[in-house]
Formats: sequence, structure tokens, C-alpha cells
Amino acid sequence: MVRERNAVMSKSVGFIGGGRITRIFLEGWTRAHKLPDSITVSDPNAETLTKLKARFPAIRTTPDSAQAAAGEIVFLAVHPPAMAEATTAIKGALKPDALVVSLAPKFTLAKLSGLLGGFARLARVIPNAPSIVNFGFDPVAFAPVLSAADKAEITDLLAPLGECPEVAEDKLEAYAVLTAQAPTFFWFQLQALREVASGFGLSEAEIAPAMKRMVCGTARTLLESGLTASEVMDLIPVKPLGEMEPQVAEMYRTRLPAIYQKIKP
Repeated sequence: MVRERNAVMSKSVGFIGGGRITRIFLEGWTRAHKLPDSITVSDPNAETLTKLKARFPAIRTTPDSAQAAAGEIVFLAVHPPAMAEATTAIKGALKPDALVVSLAPKFTLAKLSGLLGGFARLARVIPNAPSIVNFGFDPVAFAPVLSAADKAEITDLLAPLGECPEVAEDKLEAYAVLTAQAPTFFWFQLQALREVASGFGLSEAEIAPAMKRMVCGTARTLLESGLTASEVMDLIPVKPLGEMEPQVAEMYRTRLPAIYQKIKP
């Protein structure tokens, strides 16, 4: 197993796009001491590349996406509106035996293959931000042509970032709402709670472990206690924000389906 992991770390990796998700991957790999030996990141923004190079001196940066696309494993780390332009720019630079991994919703494997001139050695991943601390949930769907060895190369790269279960491709956009976007639903609330707790006299060293345990325990109680949702919500009789719950729940029921429809292929 160690030999296999070293082998995938020695693969040349390219990122088309140097934005947030590329930084999340690089940070996660660095924290796990699993940063691949050869990484090239392309981006048209010189400032973006300068900042990445300063943070990760071992990587190579370039404005030329064709150079990044010459890697053995190539990540398409661009937003859906930029996908057509990005794939057009690199399709002539891909090696026949490369693996191309899209990190964006909306563009199916079939559509990506069409944009890449019939290239079919593809996978799609819906990454989520906790990958930066190696606690991500990054579901992956593979093109039918990929072998078990191909899939293993991709999952070995993803594994240091967190869990990376193989899922059906038509489930990916649902995961984009459930796991990729969901941290934004909670971060501002948790930060406000953190600040309030600090005002009560708790130190950061006291707040951090308590908050981590509370968040994980909250989810596990809902999902693993064997109680109904109503029974779980009745475990604590005093609800200081109870009057706001109907409005928040209604926002989930109306806004999230609209987002899902927007990102569906």
C-alpha cells in the first residue's frame, strides 16, 4: 500500500485554474504530507499564481493551460461558465493515457468528452471545503472506460483529503448542495456562536474542542440515535432561537431546490 501511494504521489499533476478549490487541494495534501511531487497550476491571473507559488514553493505555475494539461492527472478546477473555454484550450495538449478529473457541477462526463474532442478517460468529483483540513466528503463518478487501476490512482490522490466514495454520476449535483455548499449554511452561525462564547469568558482553547464535539455530536444524534427527527428536536426543551426555525426551514425548502435546478446538467 505504501508503494502504491508513493507511486501516485510521483505522478505529474496539473490544475487548470488556480482558484479556491486548487488551494484547498494543495493545503489538504500539504497538511497530510501527501503533496504530489510534480504539480503544475495554470491560471490567467498572475496575482493568483504569485500567491500560490509563495504558499507552495514546490509547485510550478504558468499562464499556459496547455502546460498544466500535459500532466498525467489533470484537474479541471474552473467554474461551469469557464468550462467550455478551458477544455477547448487544453484538448490538444492531453496525453492519450492521462486522467482528467472535473471538479465542477453541471458538465456531465459525456459533455466533457465532447468538449475534449472525444477524450474519455474522465472522472468527476464534487469537492468540499473541509478537504483543506483532511475532513472532506468528495464523491466521485468515473467514466466507464476507466480501469480499476485508473480509479485507484484518482482515489489515492483524493483519500488524504477525506472520504471520496464512488457514486452514480446523476447524484453529483445533489451532493453539491448537500456537502459542497452546505458549510456556508453553518459557518457564519458557528462563528457568531464562537464570538458569543468568547464574550462569556471562554478561551479559544476551551471553545474549539467543545464546538467540534458539539457539531459532530449534533449530526450524529439526528442520524444515529434511532429517534425520529421530532424526538431529537425535543431532547432540549429550551430553544433560544425557536421562533426563527420556521423561516430558516422555509429558506431551505425554497432556495436550495432552486440552486439544485440551476446546477443540474
